[in-house]
Amino acid sequence: MTTQNESTATTAHRIVVLGAGYAGMSAAVQLAARTKKREDVQVTLVNPDERFTERMRLHMAATGRTLAELDIRSLLEGTGARFVRGWVTGLDADAKVVRVDDELNLPYDTLVYALGAASDVSAVPGVEDHAYTLGGAHDAELLADRLARLAAGGTAAVVGTGLTGVESAAEIAERHPHLDVVLLGRGEPGAAMNAKARTYLRSALDRLGVRVLSGVEVAKVLPDVVELSDGAGIAADVVLWTGGTRVSPMAAAAGLAVDERGRIRTDAALRSTSHPAVYAVGDAAAVHQGYGVMHGTCQGGMPTGVHAAMSILRELKGRQPKPFRFGYYHTPVSLGRNDAVVQFTRPDDSPRRAYLTGRKAVWYKETVTAAPWPTFDRMKKIPASGAFWPHGGRFTRIRGTR
Repeated sequence: MTTQNESTATTAHRIVVLGAGYAGMSAAVQLAARTKKREDVQVTLVNPDERFTERMRLHMAATGRTLAELDIRSLLEGTGARFVRGWVTGLDADAKVVRVDDELNLPYDTLVYALGAASDVSAVPGVEDHAYTLGGAHDAELLADRLARLAAGGTAAVVGTGLTGVESAAEIAERHPHLDVVLLGRGEPGAAMNAKARTYLRSALDRLGVRVLSGVEVAKVLPDVVELSDGAGIAADVVLWTGGTRVSPMAAAAGLAVDERGRIRTDAALRSTSHPAVYAVGDAAAVHQGYGVMHGTCQGGMPTGVHAAMSILRELKGRQPKPFRFGYYHTPVSLGRNDAVVQFTRPDDSPRRAYLTGRKAVWYKETVTAAPWPTFDRMKKIPASGAFWPHGGRFTRIRGTR
């Protein structure tokens, strides 16, 4: 194996960011923008693709809509940050070395671990072999091609009644009205919303012709049927699996302290509790707030990335990083291209009375979905512009932190 940039000054503090999702990009851009004039800091971003994946639009790509070509190299241009294209194939947290494509060693002084989460295809037999997922743009394109080839009367089953499942089912039903779309899972769609917003969501699914089967457990996925735990079967020509995610086992294999789901355990500043030179952000981190552990969303992931970057810079100045605090504020859900519902929330993600529907909600949802890339570009020029998010007040306070 080779070690990159052995000839660079050994006094430079090497910061490596793993993963260019919403959280990883936030960290990388903040670090790159704030250190571009410093010769004593070297920032490297590692990702398997040069294209930024708009995960919030993958349900749209799954029906054949074209996503924008957002180039990571171009965004980082002029900052002095390096981009390394490749898969992270190993991590030695004690030696502080990342392995890329089993060929390249990247030593680091500080690591930002942002490898995110992927669809859990191992929990139910047959999912990996017979179901589609929305793990990336290529997965979405494969599903779009399959849906386009289904004849009238074909059935598309979407497993998982969470927000991804709801948005995907609505999008497929609107784009392919000749198909029978079934949304099935344990919970009721929109279960976390207030009663009125939830009723609106269900009415929209009904209007689009989506059949909803809630309170069911999937036992197995076969080539043409979804078997339920009660023995019943749902005939399906195509199955989209949105029933849960899992994180990479790499953190646990590297000896980092992880929770029961494999997420890196963090302190109040987002540092690994076992390896403080590692910051964990986004879906890869178990971030505790006063209301519990944060769940994976773009609205929470981007602030974790920015906070990690600012904390690293504080440490480089010999100062202690501040505790991270974040409060949720909304749950926007698209229901096809012409309808949506936005549930406003308290900082602990419980629903408020306020919500939006119809065209106002469509505008709101699209504004949120389109915001990350312009935000990265703005942070590159004005880093402080990304350092604002709701801290959640009393909901996020943890005893012993301020």
